[in-house]
Amino acid sequence: MTSPDVPGLRWGILATGGIAHAFTKDLRTAGRDIAAVGSRRPDAAQTFADEYAIPHAHGSYEALVEDPDVDILYIATPHPSHAENAVLALEHGKHVLVEKPFTLTAAEAARVRDVAKERGLLAMEAMWTRYLPHMVRIRELVASGALGDVRALFADHTQKLPTDPAHRLNAIELGGGALLDLGIYPVSFAWDILGAPTSITASARLIETGADSEVATTFTHGSGAISATLSAARSAGPNTATIIGTDARIDIDRVWYSPTSFRVIAPDGTVLEDFVTQHEGRGMQYQALAAERFVADGTNDSDILPIDESVAIMQTMDDVRGLIGVRYPQEG
Repeated sequence: MTSPDVPGLRWGILATGGIAHAFTKDLRTAGRDIAAVGSRRPDAAQTFADEYAIPHAHGSYEALVEDPDVDILYIATPHPSHAENAVLALEHGKHVLVEKPFTLTAAEAARVRDVAKERGLLAMEAMWTRYLPHMVRIRELVASGALGDVRALFADHTQKLPTDPAHRLNAIELGGGALLDLGIYPVSFAWDILGAPTSITASARLIETGADSEVATTFTHGSGAISATLSAARSAGPNTATIIGTDARIDIDRVWYSPTSFRVIAPDGTVLEDFVTQHEGRGMQYQALAAERFVADGTNDSDILPIDESVAIMQTMDDVRGLIGVRYPQEG
C-alpha cells in the first residue's frame, strides 16, 4: 500500500471490457478512489458504474476525459486504440496508465511519451507483472549477485484462445496475434532482467488472417546472456519461467507473470530460497499504487518500467514482427 503521506488519485476507467473489470476489482481491493467510468455505450458505462459503485458514468470517452473529478485514467481499450485514447486523456490534463501492450507500434508509443512529457504528466505502461511482489524480490536477487553471472532466461506465455478469424485476437486489422497479446509479457521480462537485446532472431506460424498464432524469439543481450521466449495463442503450455546464473537459478512457477511462487536453486539442487507470494485479488493493484507514488513524488515516470523503456520494447516488438512478416494495415 502507499504510505499515509502519499495522497491518492481519483481514477477513471476508460472502457468496460474484461480487463477493466479485473483492474477495477483490484483497485477496490486496494481501497483506491474510483471517480468515473466511460464507454462508447452509455448503458455499458452505467452498468459498470453500478457494479463497482462508481459515482459518474459517461457515455463517451470525450466526456470522461473532461470530468474534473478524475486525475488519472486507466486505458482499457484494445491496443490499436491505446495511443489515440491516451493522447486524448493527456491533452485533457489526465495522467494515464495504459494497458499492455503499450501501443500498436513504437511510433505510436513515442507519440504518447512525447505528449506526456510536454504536458508534465505520467504515461505508464500497465505491465502489472513488473510490480508484483515476486518480481520485486527476483530483481533484488539478481542485483545482489545471488545467481552469479546471469547467462540465460526462458519464459513462455501460451494459451488456447478463440480461433475465429474475426475475433480481435486473430484479426490483423485489430492488432491480432500472439506476439502483442501474449508475447509482450516474456519480451518485457527479458528486457527487465537482462536489458535491451543487441541481436534478435524470431520465427512464427502465421494463420489465414496474417496474424501470428505462435512466435518464438531468441535475444542476445549486452552482457552476452541469451533469452528465449515462446508465445502461442492456440495451444496451452506450462507458463513458467527460469533465470539461469553461474551460481544458482530461479524457477518461477505457473503462472509466472501473475502472483506466484519461485525457488532459488543451487547447481547441486539445494533450495536456497522458497518464495511464496501473499496477496489479495489478482495483483493489478500494485501498478496502480506505484502510479500514484510516481505522481506524488513529482517524477511522473516509473522507476520500474520507464516510459522510454516502454517505447524501446515496442521497437523490439516491431523488429520481431519484421522478422516474422507481420504488418498491420494501420502502418500503411
